[in-house]
Amino acid sequence: MITYEFPVNERIRTFLRLESLYNRAKTFLAHESPDISHAGLLTIFEILEVTGRSELKSEVIQELEKQKNHLTQFRGNPSVEDSAVTSLISEIESASDLLLKSSGKTGHEIRQNDWLSSIRQRTSIPGGVCQFDLPSYHFWLSSDPSNRKEDLEKWLQPFQGLASGIIVILKILRKSGQPENISATNGNFQKTLSGKMAQLIRVKTNSSDKLVPEVSANKYLLNIRFTIAGDHSKKQTNENVDFELSFCNLL
Repeated sequence: MITYEFPVNERIRTFLRLESLYNRAKTFLAHESPDISHAGLLTIFEILEVTGRSELKSEVIQELEKQKNHLTQFRGNPSVEDSAVTSLISEIESASDLLLKSSGKTGHEIRQNDWLSSIRQRTSIPGGVCQFDLPSYHFWLSSDPSNRKEDLEKWLQPFQGLASGIIVILKILRKSGQPENISATNGNFQKTLSGKMAQLIRVKTNSSDKLVPEVSANKYLLNIRFTIAGDHSKKQTNENVDFELSFCNLL
């Protein structure tokens, strides 16, 4: 099964981007190749761009506190597994502590590092980080893999609190959806909505179907069309498509 996620507002869109970038950076850190280390640093630069909005940190802290207060109401509720609630609250508290302990604008350590800034500026130029452009960077890429990993971990660390908070928030958001089995007639599905827009729409399909969903939505209407994977003209299938649909909202 393949899950496709479609954020409906800018805040959730930003959260998903940061989650994806942070997880990608963590994956790159596990490899020793200089090319992978380069990709890891580029990903950290991307994270720096996405976290540039000053109010993002306070928004995440407020959302974590809101979700913690909501979950606390379920403690001792016989219809809810208490261990699951306690575990989520613990994750929220850990992420909140990391965020509250961090001072200044997220990633300011990297912005104030002249050497990293010089590399970052060159990355906007196609082929701009060749060894003759940045000999010191070429030296770093040629250094011992353990040293590169240590540096990358140090540069990624300032984003840990923000990433942890966002990952917990998205976990709660995804769990809020109630999956519904749907069939799209001739590859198309429409649903009239009540006027309240979901924050995240999730579509799960069988990978064997080789179809890609395209979603358009507003607070009144949802439309999903399934196009044939690999067809660059985005041709819609004329087959009926069974899929799973979830509407997700933070309380």
